[in-house]
Formats: sequence, structure tokens, C-alpha cells
Amino acid sequence: MRRALVVGINAYPGSPLSAAVNDASAFGSTIETNGDGSPNFSVRLATDLSTKAELKAQIVELFAQKADTALFYFSGHGVLESTGGYLATPDYQAHDMGVSMDELLSIANKSPVENRVIILDCCHSGAFGSPEATGGEHAHIREGVTVLTSSRKTEVSMEGDEHGVFTNLLLAALRGGAADLRGHITAGSIYAYIDQALGAWDARPVFKTNIVQFNAIRTVVPQISIEVLRRLADYFPEAEHQLGLDPSFEPSNSPEFEHEVIAPHADPEKTRILDDLQRMEGVGLVVPVDEEHMYYAAMRSKACRLTALGYHYWRLVKDKKI
Repeated sequence: MRRALVVGINAYPGSPLSAAVNDASAFGSTIETNGDGSPNFSVRLATDLSTKAELKAQIVELFAQKADTALFYFSGHGVLESTGGYLATPDYQAHDMGVSMDELLSIANKSPVENRVIILDCCHSGAFGSPEATGGEHAHIREGVTVLTSSRKTEVSMEGDEHGVFTNLLLAALRGGAADLRGHITAGSIYAYIDQALGAWDARPVFKTNIVQFNAIRTVVPQISIEVLRRLADYFPEAEHQLGLDPSFEPSNSPEFEHEVIAPHADPEKTRILDDLQRMEGVGLVVPVDEEHMYYAAMRSKACRLTALGYHYWRLVKDKKI
């Protein structure tokens, strides 16, 4: 069971936002299904909640019951005071700005949910996870909790025309930008994608986690089929193996090679292998040896080998992890 509470608040008296509700709606609709249309999260979208009590009640309910994964997303105003960071609600007043980030951390830490993911797109969101009550210098995240925020503790987050800068990148990551070759998108790969996309003067995302393994937040259609990926171990019995090629792997013979080789008839099984190898080459798993393209490697009876990335996935296949 995977459930998500997705909150966006625009309607702040005197300081309204324009993109937070759009952020929440787009994020919720994206994580609701995987790239192939299969169900992913059961999403509760809550926009323009008017009070701190409403927001806190929804958070408590999200984390109260057992589940495989519970995800909380918030887009709105964030406030930093001497007592810590707060997710602001429209009923804010002096000394009571909204739901305390420290309290949210406590609720998540005590939750029976196996995997708890918290994504905050608000100013000063990097304060989450480092309680002011204990000095605010160290993270206090229990096992199973992952936090991704749009800015460091002292930074503000920026809105764009339609989405916040952070959520715009977050959506791109979830739609495939942060996927590995299997189509898996994790909190770690999302952070890496966003971090690389931002400049030195932008608000920096913060990533905090205490987990024993990454679980996919969303999956998309993989860049290469799992069946083809698994054949890495068939074609390369050892990591350093070079798979020899010859013209019988290539279904067509270019006239430029007529004077160089007497091409044997194409072998249907070998041409299928070359098709796999070209797919693997296209995603950086294999490269031809001493040739620019796999076609030339076949026509000139050269070979191909694993890349460093190819070795990584070859090892996963060998270890039966794919």
C-alpha cells in the first residue's frame, strides 16, 4: 500500500502565492500512476487548507496507519523563527505560523509506515530534520525516513510562471529525467537530477535520508527492455570479455565494403544479437572496439566490450538483481 498526501496553498492573506496549487496538482497527478499507466500512489490532494489544525490532522492521518510507503508533499510558504521552521498556513499569526517542521519530523519518526518520504517546496525547508530543540546542527532522522527540500535552512524558494523552480525540476525528474535504465526513479536520483540542473547562485536542494535501500518513488518505461538488459550476461560471460563480430552479424552490406570483404550471408541469430548490441550501445552499455559504430565493427570483423556503466548492469544481472 502506497499513499500520498499532496498539499498546495496559494491563499495566504496579504502574501498569496500563484504556483503552489499548480505544483501540488501536477505532482499528485504524476505520482498517481507509473509511466505505463499502472497504479502507483493513492493520492489525497489538499489545496488551500485554511488552518494549521486542518493541515496537522491530515499529516497525522497520513502517517498513523501501517503502509509500505507514505509520502507527504507540501508547496506553500515556509517560515523560519528562533524556534525552528514552519509550514505556514493561512491562519498564521505572530508566534503561531503553522505546522512546526520539528513536529512533522516527530510524527514521521514515530510512524509505523515502512518508508516515509517528505518533499517540501517552501522557503527555509532545509531546516526540516535538524530540530532547534537539539541545537539545529545535526539531523535526527530515524530509519525509513527520506527528506527532499527545495532550499537550505537560510534560503528562500522561487516561484516560476506556472510552477515553483524546484517543483518544475521535480516533475521533470519524475517523468523520466531521473530514471535509471530499468525505469526506476528514487529520491536519490531525483536529488541528483535537480542538483545538477541548478546553478551556483540558485537555492540549493537538501537531501537527508536514513534508509538501508532506495525504493522507487515512480517507474517509467525503461530505456531498454529488461529482457535485452538481462542478455548482457549471455553476450559477456566475463566482465572483460570482448564479443567478436563479423559481417554475418550485419543484415545489410554497404557497397563501400564490397572491395574489402567477401561478406558471408547474414545469420538471423547473429543479426538479432547485433540488434541487441546496438540497443545496448544506444544507452551506453557497450562500445565497439577500435571502431566508431557497431556496424563498422561487424563489417570489419572487430569486437565490442562493456563500458563502465555496462559493467554495473552486467554485475546486477549476474547477481540476479535484475
